[in-house]
Amino acid sequence: MNALPVSLQTILLLVASNVFMTFAWYGHLKSLSAKPWFVAALISWGIALFEYLLQVPANRIGYAGGAFSLAQLKILQEVITLAVFVPFAMFYMKVPFKLDFLWAGLCLVGAVYFMFRTS
Repeated sequence: MNALPVSLQTILLLVASNVFMTFAWYGHLKSLSAKPWFVAALISWGIALFEYLLQVPANRIGYAGGAFSLAQLKILQEVITLAVFVPFAMFYMKVPFKLDFLWAGLCLVGAVYFMFRTS
């Protein structure tokens, strides 16, 4: 991954970590709904381990590499979370598309603007 720019390394790792996070946090609602909550929690923790194995290096690479400030990393994380969550909700959980997804995304665009603008 060292051939890729620091910002791209960070973004790709955050996207991958968010896929694991989304399945850890919400996938059990569909696939483990008949199991006791503690079974879902244990399986989710196992999945979340992979999230952390990707997210921690992503944040360290992006911050230490000087590509992003702490606030920029947080906003980037939120944008990626929504970008991963909406397709997950629609295609895996079969939640119909709502305009609220779009409005939430536009609010995040505003947040990105304020965190990434130069003063």
